[in-house]
Amino acid sequence: MSTAKQPAGEAVLAPVFREAVAQADIAISITDPQANILYVNPAFERVTGFPAAEAVGRNQSMLSAKATPTALYADMWKKISAGIPWSGRLVNRRKDGAEYLADLLITPVLDAQGRIGHYLGIHRDVTSLHRLECQVSNQKALIESVVDAAPLAIALIDGEDCVVLDNHEYKKLMGDLGMAEPASLILDAVRADLGHGLGPAKDGALAFADREIRIDPPGGRPARWFACTGAWVKSVDEGAEAFFGRQDSLYLLLIAKEITRQRAQQEKARMAALQATMAEENRVSALRESLSAAIFQMEGPLNVLASVLAMSERRGRHDPTSAALSEALAAGQAALDTLRRAIPEPTTETLTAANANELLRDVLDLATGRLLAAGVTVNWKPQAVLPTVRGYPIRLRALFKALVDNALEAMNAKGRQVRELTIATHALPESVEILVEDTGPGIPPELHLKVFEPFFSTKPHHAGTGLAMAQQVANDHGGLIEIDAHHAAGCRLRVVLPTRATA
Repeated sequence: MSTAKQPAGEAVLAPVFREAVAQADIAISITDPQANILYVNPAFERVTGFPAAEAVGRNQSMLSAKATPTALYADMWKKISAGIPWSGRLVNRRKDGAEYLADLLITPVLDAQGRIGHYLGIHRDVTSLHRLECQVSNQKALIESVVDAAPLAIALIDGEDCVVLDNHEYKKLMGDLGMAEPASLILDAVRADLGHGLGPAKDGALAFADREIRIDPPGGRPARWFACTGAWVKSVDEGAEAFFGRQDSLYLLLIAKEITRQRAQQEKARMAALQATMAEENRVSALRESLSAAIFQMEGPLNVLASVLAMSERRGRHDPTSAALSEALAAGQAALDTLRRAIPEPTTETLTAANANELLRDVLDLATGRLLAAGVTVNWKPQAVLPTVRGYPIRLRALFKALVDNALEAMNAKGRQVRELTIATHALPESVEILVEDTGPGIPPELHLKVFEPFFSTKPHHAGTGLAMAQQVANDHGGLIEIDAHHAAGCRLRVVLPTRATA
């Protein structure tokens, strides 16, 4: 030690330093350059079990449990011999033989000439902390294994609808659907199904539960169905600034279970029932169309006959011919009344939420046989998730069927080489757009409005009620139907239906 006279301030502080080291609640030891112990504080005695009288004079290696790798000691000596502090964890052994994990810091102490004169060692027993860290790590790994092995798509979503954590099944879903974040699509579908947002977030509360949603993948692939549940979970802020004033964050835990296979069985039964319903509806519609056409055809001559009789009466003629005409008119009007009463009443429906993709797919599935027989290729381009339309599903199916039938008839003429039917859906602000496009001969611009008139048709021997009926259904739902005047090849019909009930 230096014999130079110490400044007065250092002389005053020296006892304070000694007492601070002695009373520090962390094990402190001072050794010579060969690691022989010169001093230990009381905390060292408590941690190691070696009294100061036994420790002083012995080498620091007395604490080694021989479980620490030799390479670690070599790295430690390389650094401290170069005057560089070293920190790490070692396995030590107490006097009673019990092993413990020591978190150690060794600082070389240089003399006035810059040579290493001593080593200052500070260590604490972190066995309990290490055990806790292992337990947390093991639990984390176990949870991750369970989550990854679960046959459910799981994603943790922040307030911006961004996925911050997911599992293998979710990643698989990303590949299957060909999109970066299916979670946003699923949440959009859930919100559309709910008809509102997810509501206020509250830790531990369910945002929604068992909501069945439909996703129509691109490329005409079959629809996928998922049962979705969302729960709010809290995340504690890890920042130092939030230690005393915590700003916890809430995340949405999304769990999506694919139920496509189960739905496929239900769909099979539903389609069988729907086929029977549509067949009956078609029969009734055909009867209604035939009766309406007959009434329309009879009304013309009867109106002429009524005009002739009215003219005869104004001239004061009451001959046998007028009487016969009057009897014929009365009989004709009675026949008209009979025909009107024979027209079947429209099917009574309840206003409900309907998915346009699902209704269109129903129509296409039921028309598959006719489309194949006519050699028509279908390009199905639905938006993956559509907001629901408030309306009458049977009438909407009839609308879409009329458009598909119209396109099929237009392309089913001899000599047409390209027969393609393209159906696309898009979500617009507060409405849904459906485009039905065919490669038929098209409709002349001067007939773009006339084709929607009842009983008008460009085809021979056709009643011409399909597009008129489609327009009536669209109007009843507060929507519109029109022919795209800018489409050059074939015909493109555009239907827009509001997502809010206006029917």
